[in-house]
Formats: sequence, C-alpha cells, structure tokens
Amino acid sequence: MFRRPRTPVRHLVVGLGNPGPEYAGTRHNVGFMVVDRLSQRHGIVLKTARHGAQVGDGMMAGEPVALVKPLTFMNLSGRAVAPLANRHSLLPGHLIVIYDDADLPVGKIRLRARGSAGGHGGLKSIIAALGSAEFPRVRIGIGRSSGSDLIEHVLSRFGPQEREPVDQAIERAADAVEYLLAHGIEPAMNRFNAPEPEG
Repeated sequence: MFRRPRTPVRHLVVGLGNPGPEYAGTRHNVGFMVVDRLSQRHGIVLKTARHGAQVGDGMMAGEPVALVKPLTFMNLSGRAVAPLANRHSLLPGHLIVIYDDADLPVGKIRLRARGSAGGHGGLKSIIAALGSAEFPRVRIGIGRSSGSDLIEHVLSRFGPQEREPVDQAIERAADAVEYLLAHGIEPAMNRFNAPEPEG
C-alpha cells in the first residue's frame, strides 16, 4: 500500500509554464523544463494532484520538497501555488519560483530573494494569491526579439543556435535550486549571480 512520506514538505520548487503539447519547448516554459530536469536528477515522479498542478514529493539537497508544475496556464499560476503552500503550511520564503525573463539574454540566469513581478503574468498571479512577494526566484533569460511582440516571442520556440545555451541554463538553474536549498538564498545569489568565467 502506498504511503505518503512522513517528513513534511519544507519547500515548494515551482516551475512556471503553460500545459499542453502546443506549448512544450516554448520560451515561456523554461520553468517547466528546469522542474523536469530536477525530477530526473532526483527520481521525483510528478503526478497530477489537487489544486491544478503536477506535484511530486521527494528529497533534494537533504530537504523534503515538492516539485510543482501549475497546470492553470501561466497567468493563473497563483491558483495552484497558494493552495499548495497553504496545504503544507509554508510561508512564502519557503517557495522557489523558476520562470522565464525576457530582460535577460538567452542562457543567462539570475537569482533574487524577493521583488516585484516585473511584468511577468505568472509571477504577478503568485504574488497576488500569496499576498507577498517575499519568496526566492530563479530567472532564466529568453531574450527579446525586435521582429515580434512580446507575447509572440515568449510563445515561440528557441532557434537551433540558442539550444546549447538554453540547455546549459537549464542545468545551471537546476544546480542553483539545489545550492539554494542546501545553503540559502544569499550564498546562492553570490555564487550564481557572479559573472561566468570566459570560455
């Protein structure tokens, strides 16, 4: 008989994206890609659960976590995240939200301890649902395109020349989440926000 782990979940690791095959691999879904990578690394199976999200419980960096992929569509992400946080009695500071950022070049990542939504619909929804912006986040650069509007750009797929830096960014973002869980947000920011060495 299946039993839930007795250790309470202490962190939600939330990757943002849009559900469905038509959105798979789009720029807006890099948060999903990082959660999928963490799922593979740690053998955490994501299953459809209540509150409109795929959720998988497991251990990462010695911490009991739930990996989360909201299935509410991006701009309603808070409808999935807030009930899950409440279910596990977690304060906002125990969330890690991973999402795309058009203000960063493709392949760059940045960690922040808190802050505004910066125009990101998914983040705006989570902040409104939690009533707080005091949660760590991992931003993954998707760049901007001068030839299309922002909505068209974020729903487009990466070009062949972008694939390698994006794959590297997904790995680095997964590393950053693991490091954050082990050491906290400030040490993680110091490590992963530093300029990357040339070559």
